[in-house]
Amino acid sequence: MTEIDTKTDALVPAWLTLPDVAERLGVEVTRVRQLVKEGQLIAVRRGENRVLQVPAEFVGDGKVVKGLAGTLTLLRDDGFTDEEMLEWLFTPDPTLPGTPAQALRENRGTEVKRRAQALAV
Repeated sequence: MTEIDTKTDALVPAWLTLPDVAERLGVEVTRVRQLVKEGQLIAVRRGENRVLQVPAEFVGDGKVVKGLAGTLTLLRDDGFTDEEMLEWLFTPDPTLPGTPAQALRENRGTEVKRRAQALAV
């Protein structure tokens, strides 16, 4: 797990601890840890206690946001670190509009994945 820098931390509007994610998904914390291990979620250490946390925008309607896992895979394949992925996902893109994370939440994952693929070129 990555420890996040203040610049990237400031880009993410809200964070959830792993128990909070588990509650929103209706699963055990061990399942959330597995999702992180499998690369379907990004968790970083933040705060004084260095508690593992996930961006709140990654969880919606009782499930992981549609298209997130595929986008993370594309970015990881492009050589992005967890911190770089968070920075890309939460940096506003005027051509989207909004951030890639917002676009995923709004079910515009195809465009987000297209942009992630283009990064590799």
